[in-house]
Amino acid sequence: MSEHTPRPGSVALITGGSGGFGRALATRLRDADVRVVLADLDSERNRSAAAELGVGFAVLDVTDHAANQRVVAEVEAEHGRLDAAFLNAGVAGSGRTDALDVAEYLQVVAVDLHGVVFGTDAARPALRRAGGGSIVVTASLAGLSPMPTDQAYSVAKGGAVAFVRSIGPVLHPEGITISAICPGFADTAIIDPLREHFAAAGFPVLTADEVAAAMQAAWAGADPGAAYVVQPGVGAVPYRFKGVPAAKTAAGESARIPGALLGPL
Repeated sequence: MSEHTPRPGSVALITGGSGGFGRALATRLRDADVRVVLADLDSERNRSAAAELGVGFAVLDVTDHAANQRVVAEVEAEHGRLDAAFLNAGVAGSGRTDALDVAEYLQVVAVDLHGVVFGTDAARPALRRAGGGSIVVTASLAGLSPMPTDQAYSVAKGGAVAFVRSIGPVLHPEGITISAICPGFADTAIIDPLREHFAAAGFPVLTADEVAAAMQAAWAGADPGAAYVVQPGVGAVPYRFKGVPAAKTAAGESARIPGALLGPL
């Protein structure tokens, strides 16, 4: 199914790499003899995470367009190539519903959406130079079913899914497959404020490794522009987006969108 099955010696960049999903994915890829670089904010904790895993580390603020370009250039300079970019960095809002915190909204969208766009833009030329590769975006179930308690997160993740769907057909002719992973509630720091509620209700949450397994599988065999839902007891399944009603011609027939508007499908 895949044109880009991870091979020993392949090079993968993981943004937000020191968090739960990033660490679990780095462990999986390292054990598959993939050369891994974690990219995250500059802190002793993040550097230590990479050191403990025995993988590389790069300082990156994903909201900085130029910094994304710099990190990809550093990875290519050190390892000679880039085969996969896992755009995994993400933050959530506070869950306030009484008023919109504009500063918080801008920060969440900057990390969760702009970081994906900037990361894709940076990785694209490097993946082309490597003869093709994969971009895997960590989105969320909130990007498919918005959360009333976190509008900023829902907007950002919904935008990330839309971006993946939009650019998927553009990248595919270049030998690059981009896809989105949309986990449900998972055992990471993001659910810490609600953890006791999950426990009280007996609600199952994903392990970080379950999500990492879906991310690794997406590198190996995702469809271009696809979004995969990951839920406990279900695994990773492709999300089937509903079509929209087609325009009608004066004769009452379904109108065809001009090919020039569809791009390289």
